[in-house]
Amino acid sequence: MELHELKPAKGSVKNRKRIARGEGSGKGGTATRGHKGAKSRSGYKRKRNFEGGQMPLQMRLPKRGFNTPNKKQDPVVLNIGQLQSLSEKYGLKEISLDWLKERRIIRKTDVLKILGKGTVSASLKIEAHAASESATKAIEAAGGAIQIVQ
Repeated sequence: MELHELKPAKGSVKNRKRIARGEGSGKGGTATRGHKGAKSRSGYKRKRNFEGGQMPLQMRLPKRGFNTPNKKQDPVVLNIGQLQSLSEKYGLKEISLDWLKERRIIRKTDVLKILGKGTVSASLKIEAHAASESATKAIEAAGGAIQIVQ
């Protein structure tokens, strides 16, 4: 082996121009960054929605609406027929808000209202935020009671 036969190992030499290594390299001077301006400087970072000075899209679109966190929400409705089927399925005499939340029938923040659709035969003690007159009459006629909670 002689000096003129030496070659670098395969993959060790990258076939690319080395920028900013003097004028003789062909990529010296501005180092492919153009002339002046923010993009030519070190430490440049473009802002997230920057569109070259044009008004960004999220600023051009109209802003509409507002969601208040204190809005009075619509109640979740359960009919007395559904309560009857729940009591039969789980063998309950008392249906509380906590029990309904544990079973994920209602959410933690939901307001529960009992309506009078269906029939009830079991004497149930029910806890709710509101109840219709027909539901109250039907439950009391079956020997149960509705407790209104605030």
